[in-house]
Amino acid sequence: MSFQSEFGYTALPMRVRFGTDVLGQLRSHIAELGIERAIVVCTPEQRTVAESVLARLDDRGAGIFDRAEMHVPVEVADDAVRFALDRGADGCVVVGGGSSVGLGKAIALQHRMPIIAIPTTYAGSEMTPVWGSTRDGHKQTGSSPSVLPALVLYDPGLTTTLPAELSAASGMNAMAHAVEALYAPDASPIISLMAEEGIRAFAEALPRVVTDPRNIDHRTRALYGAWLCGASLGATTMSLHHKLCHAIGGTLNLPHAQTHAIVLPYSMAYNESSAPAARAAVRRALHADTSAAVALWELTQGLPIPHALTQIGMTGSDIDTVVEQALRNPYANPREVTEEGLRGLLQDALAGRRPTVSDLRTESAR
Repeated sequence: MSFQSEFGYTALPMRVRFGTDVLGQLRSHIAELGIERAIVVCTPEQRTVAESVLARLDDRGAGIFDRAEMHVPVEVADDAVRFALDRGADGCVVVGGGSSVGLGKAIALQHRMPIIAIPTTYAGSEMTPVWGSTRDGHKQTGSSPSVLPALVLYDPGLTTTLPAELSAASGMNAMAHAVEALYAPDASPIISLMAEEGIRAFAEALPRVVTDPRNIDHRTRALYGAWLCGASLGATTMSLHHKLCHAIGGTLNLPHAQTHAIVLPYSMAYNESSAPAARAAVRRALHADTSAAVALWELTQGLPIPHALTQIGMTGSDIDTVVEQALRNPYANPREVTEEGLRGLLQDALAGRRPTVSDLRTESAR
């Protein structure tokens, strides 16, 4: 493994508590942060969990907003802000996955207030200052320290009811964060170590979570991976994979985690010849003797998730729109992003075929 001799690293100002029943101290954490009244944000499906969280807040609870949606439509964000203001809230407790966390961030972006995140999936967005919102089919993203949760409470017990299919897709989504952190322009040794360990944790845990969803040890290992992968994304710059998935998801309103899970092997195939250190790290983490892209693809084939973009609603006629969106204000990427390259990537992902890697050179960085 080669040493990265030049790098920068900035630690994010947030706290993490990881363990079973960490929710028992929620009210004291609220008080420590100086929050007098907190709303609880969730999706409709997480209403029951949100009610138990609200009960723990006691007199500091200000109600539940349960309309979080994928890709954070601006209309929903505006309604949530009005709800918070009407309830006199000065804090927000987010329960759920990326949709709930994304809505909490939208509230914090418009109406400055601290966020406490309680993840119930492996999305990892709770560890980042990245926000996103969708208006008229166009997803906009940005980064602001104001949306970074002040505290994240990880309780593996809250993930045991997450269905196997959603667990697998959510885990692959988180793994994409770590893969891109490995070849980000602002990668650093500490983040590369975290990213590789996060990929390794998920590669070991996801097949076991699928076969034994209630096993707390498997769930703990997966949630540990989610923390590492989310932290990796939070400290680095997103590249082609996230840009492409934001274009697909925001434009076509396709499921977020499944989109990331399907696209990941193909974005890796596009980039890995130009990112030998990242390729080597992924191969180590997956114990692979083939290309990183193929190893990721083979991992997904054993999971109960969609394996082609056509299976979640994208068609060949959508390629033009997605390419146009992805080429607009492109993110930094180790390989030049071209229209021809994107079309080939999307055609492979549409069909779900085994990825191919061109110009696969000998790994001096392995």
